[in-house]
Order: sequence, then structure tokens, then C-alpha cells
Amino acid sequence: MQRLRWIERHPKAWRVAAAALFAVACATVPAIAVKHRDLGHDVLGPNDGWAAVGSGTTGGSLAAPDQIYVVTNRRELIAALNNGVPSSTSPSNPSNIPKIIYVDGEIEGNVDDDNNPLTCDDYNRNGYTLEAYLAAYDPAVWGRKLPSGPLESARVASQQAQQARVRIRIGSNTTIVGVDNKATLEGVWLDIRGTTGPVVNRTNVVVRNLRLHDTFDCFPQWDPTDGATGNWNSQYDNISLRNADHIWIDHNDFADVQTADQSLPFFFGRIFQVHDGELDITNASNYVTVSWNQFREHDKVMLIGSSDSATADRGLLKITLHHNLFENVSQRTPRVRFGQVHVYNNYYVIKNNPNYVYTWGVGVESAIYAQNNFFRTSPDVTPDRIISRLNGTAIITLDTLLNAASDNHSIDVRAEYNAVNDPDLTDAVGWTPTLVAEFDETFKVPSRIKSRAGPFNWQ
Repeated sequence: MQRLRWIERHPKAWRVAAAALFAVACATVPAIAVKHRDLGHDVLGPNDGWAAVGSGTTGGSLAAPDQIYVVTNRRELIAALNNGVPSSTSPSNPSNIPKIIYVDGEIEGNVDDDNNPLTCDDYNRNGYTLEAYLAAYDPAVWGRKLPSGPLESARVASQQAQQARVRIRIGSNTTIVGVDNKATLEGVWLDIRGTTGPVVNRTNVVVRNLRLHDTFDCFPQWDPTDGATGNWNSQYDNISLRNADHIWIDHNDFADVQTADQSLPFFFGRIFQVHDGELDITNASNYVTVSWNQFREHDKVMLIGSSDSATADRGLLKITLHHNLFENVSQRTPRVRFGQVHVYNNYYVIKNNPNYVYTWGVGVESAIYAQNNFFRTSPDVTPDRIISRLNGTAIITLDTLLNAASDNHSIDVRAEYNAVNDPDLTDAVGWTPTLVAEFDETFKVPSRIKSRAGPFNWQ
């Protein structure tokens, strides 16, 4: 009877689950042709970027019927990632058994175990309040040194309380997919990370067809030494990869909607920044394909490589970005250290964004190979601003178009940068991409991405 009630409340999810089980059954009967598309059983195609290396990226496509789940809330999502076992917080060692998880509807991260919403005040610990924090660490009172003492410790404890709710750890051999173009993870941090000491990577993960919105930190730290006047620094990415390999991030929408930067207050003269990255790939991660996504309304979008001193990243961080939309974002699309990163057929829309900083960050020992990308910009975004040199030396930029689909709007981005900056960047990146499954001429990029990027209805 309980199962019948669930089916009545979630008819769409039931159809998805039934279709997935039917596809599994039919896979053992070659004479039956299954025409219904099942995104959960899709695998990355051959040559589709760096994640296709070796055995490729298949996610949970080999899941047994009892490892196929439809989830509608945080509690169900955590259980599905751990062999159906419920837990108040996401376990630090999630299941690596092949599994497919279909997300139906909107899943909120900032909720209690009964799915009741939690506010920032609900996470306050040990006497922390924002008002007390602002009073204690006002630079006019505290000076230009890092916050310390009981109130800073209370902020950290409060942040950890929120982290226990929003952080969802993902195991190997997992596919997470939205059942339609409205499936949403709101305020959730998908953390795909292996272990260190010894290093054991998380591997073979697919995240597709989701709206990943408004991952925010209630408790940013004030750092008066960050920049000329200080900055607020926050935790939590929409998705983070650390010690992870063979990851496919496809047809998602990353955005700040309810917590967009323009809605945030200013304290100590700086925006109270509650966001970190939308998709950060660090800590010796490798073989990642990021395709057909939308990255919107954000500041620091994608960090590849965590620091100039992270020399363990040498020879790793092989990433492909293709057919993504970057719209009204300010920087790090991507910022690269060490990695061999292929950036092709992406569409960059930089219109009326006073906070724009740069697009491609050339970091230490980075090797970006950018080709056939299309930029649509406001007049104040001159071509030399597309690149920022961040201790790197080389980048290749080929067949870029600016603002119109015609040859006379072709720009040499590296040459434009070199014309107004010293020292020059070279083209000595030391590699040439070979893993390309689908390639468009630059003039076709805007129309293809506008019609196909982001979540879609696949049933």
C-alpha cells in the first residue's frame, strides 16, 4: 500500500524507474529493441574529451536493479548513495557499488532530517551571530590581521554545522541524473573526492541534466589581508573534484538565482561573498570532460589546480571543456595550473558585467589549448582582457570569433594580450588535443549552444 501511495504522488518518477528497469531487463534479450532513451544508462562516447581515456567513463550504467533509485529529497539522496541506508549526514566513505540515481523535482540541501527548511540562524553555534562578528572584526577595531579568538572559533563551528547538511559525498561508479529539465539540487555541495594517505581516487562518475543552484556559505570568513582592502571568503562549491578521475559533467545548469551577487550586502566595504566555485577541479584530479553545461550568474566559476605549490598535480589535471555556455560570469572560465586543458566550441557572453575580470587564467605550468570559441561582449571588454597571466607562460588560441559570425570578426586572443602586456605569452604548450568527438566551426557555436546546452526533457 505504501508503494502504491508513492507511485500516486510521484507518477513521473515511477515512469522513469520503470523504464530504467525495463531497459536493464531488455539488455539481456538482444532480440528486443528498446527505443526509449534512458539518460541514466548513457555512457560517455568514445573520444569525447579527456574522460574518454582508457576504459572511458560509464558511471553507474552497470547498476543492478536494486541499485537504481529515484530520489525526491536530501534524505533519499544520501541513502541512495550508500546502498539505500539512511543517514543524517553524508558518510565520508560513500558506496562505490555501481548505482544510478534519478533526481525528481527540487532537492534542498539546507533542511533537517524531516526535510524542514533551515535558515542560517539555525546553524549558529557557540554564541555566533553575524552582528557580533562584524562588531568584533571591524578593521577600525581589529586592525589588518586575521580574525582569531572565541568568536572566530564560533564562526568555524557554525560553518561546520552547515557543511554537515549541504555536503553530499559521491562514491565511484555513480550516475546522478535529473529526470527532466526541472530537476534541481538547491544549496547542495556535491563532493567527489578520494582519500589521501594512501591516495585512492574516486573514479567513474557521471553528473547530468541537473540544475545546480545557490550553493552558499552562511559563514564567510573576513580576511583583511586578501587584496588591498580585504575580502570575504567562503566555502562550498556546487561540484568539487579532488583526487578524482574519469568524471563526466554534462548538460547541467550552474547558477546563483536566489543568492545572486547583486542581492548580497556589503560589509567593511566589500561584498559579503557567500559563494565559492561552481565547478572546481583540484588535488591531482584527472581525465574530466565538461560538456554542454550552462554556467551563469557567478564570480569565480572553475578553478583547475588549487595552488602554485601543488606540484603533485604535474602530469595530471587533463580536462576537456566543450560546448558550454558561460554567461554573466566574472572569472575563472577556467583558471588553470599545471593541467593540459582543451577549451573548444564554448560560448562566452560578457554583456554589461561591471565585475568582469578575465576568461582564461594562464597559471603556473598550465597548457591551455583554446580553439573555435565564440565571444559576445560589451564594448568595454576588449580582446586583450580575455586572458589573465597568473604565473603561466603559454597558451594556444585558435579561430576565435568576437561578436559576429564572419571572418572579419576573427581575433587572435594571445596576440591581443601580448600587444598590451609584458612579458609575452608563447604558444609552447607542448601538446595537441586528439580526443574530439564532435567539433563545430566557430560561427555555428552560439546557435548550437543556445539550443542544446543545459538540462533537457529526455523521457
